[in-house]
Amino acid sequence: MQYTVRSIKKKFVRCVKEVSDTPWLYTKNPEKDFTRNRKLTFEKMISLILCIRGGSLTNELLDCFKFNPDTPTTSAFVQQRLKILPKAFESVFHKLNNTFPLQKKYKGYNLIAVDGSDLHIPTDINDKETYFPGRNGQKPYNLLHLNAAYDLCNNRFIDAIVQKSKNEHKAFVDMVDRLDISKTIFIADRNYESYNNMAHVQEKDYKFLIRIKDINSTGIASGLSLPDKDEFDLPLHLLLTRQKSRERESCSTDKIRYKVLSNSSPFDYLPKRSNKAITITPYELFTRIVRFKISDDSYEMVITNLTEDEFSSDEIKALYALRWGIETSFRDLKYTVGLLYFHTKKVECIIQEIFAQLTMYNFTQMIVATVSIQQKKRTHSYKVNFSAAAHICRQYLRINIPPPEVEALILKHIVPIRPHRNQRRQMTTKTVVSFMYRIA
Repeated sequence: MQYTVRSIKKKFVRCVKEVSDTPWLYTKNPEKDFTRNRKLTFEKMISLILCIRGGSLTNELLDCFKFNPDTPTTSAFVQQRLKILPKAFESVFHKLNNTFPLQKKYKGYNLIAVDGSDLHIPTDINDKETYFPGRNGQKPYNLLHLNAAYDLCNNRFIDAIVQKSKNEHKAFVDMVDRLDISKTIFIADRNYESYNNMAHVQEKDYKFLIRIKDINSTGIASGLSLPDKDEFDLPLHLLLTRQKSRERESCSTDKIRYKVLSNSSPFDYLPKRSNKAITITPYELFTRIVRFKISDDSYEMVITNLTEDEFSSDEIKALYALRWGIETSFRDLKYTVGLLYFHTKKVECIIQEIFAQLTMYNFTQMIVATVSIQQKKRTHSYKVNFSAAAHICRQYLRINIPPPEVEALILKHIVPIRPHRNQRRQMTTKTVVSFMYRIA
């Protein structure tokens, strides 16, 4: 189904309205909160937080109320937002996703990349769950961890979990278990190297493609007898168990391997402890390990349950390269949409803004998908400037810009696509953007 700029905004507003129609589900004191007739109603508060940018609260409120002398104060805004539970914005996020089914696919599959990103939040020494004292003279700081599932074909976040204590494996399992779409490939980097993660994907009848640590390491590959070659493509039928047995080890062949998991290794489909008196059927995991070259002197290794009939080793390499889309989405989410600029110190209110910005990112990508760029005879192909599009779409929600003008504005701001450009990734320490340093 082809959507238009007008229909996307209409459905977006409807999602906000559906949540706003039941405020008692999303407030701390349902019998009291938002029961009086105030300027900042529940629906108005949801809309304001969804459209908030990186400026100070005073300036954001002035913009939203068009510099009306009766603009509510920042104090009134803060008091009202404290009444709202974060799940209100999480509900808007999921309702919008459910309203627009995923349309674009890769060989009939939905490509879902899973990754996490740390979010530096205002320092609060009293919040022990997010507080880090710092080392070697480093200033103390607070962190939240955003775990996200991102559709690489439709450029959209389809799920997210915010954690105070980082546990990417648990977040991965939770997102896999609650996903309800058919024919999906989960793509992840080596932070998600785990038999338990693979088993959860297999149990949902999905596919996985996970980068693992190389042979000379302490990862999964180190416990398997793999070919002594630079590149290989090896199918493996793994039998996972917690019970050690010499007979089982002697039954291992080139294509069937027993793998004994320690009692400390999390695996939800076997008892936590082995019992010699009771024989437990090993868990079968059908995998394939592919090692391929990425530069003159470096290689990567991935594990997958995609068959060679569907995807050759070259296609596996190309498929894993698409995972980089979630990395660039985090960059756009933070630096373009504005996830670095929080307007509160309270964690529950920060989570409100996280899901609000995820929703705005998705809304912008949905609008961008409706715009067709005419590729003329140029040196490069062109794409929409996402930074300009995000600003236009936010203003489209705030004021009544005619949809044709929205399309024209987005088409006016395009940038060339320059493939195969690469630059060494700069890993630098990030800090939270202080309330004192906001744009005017």
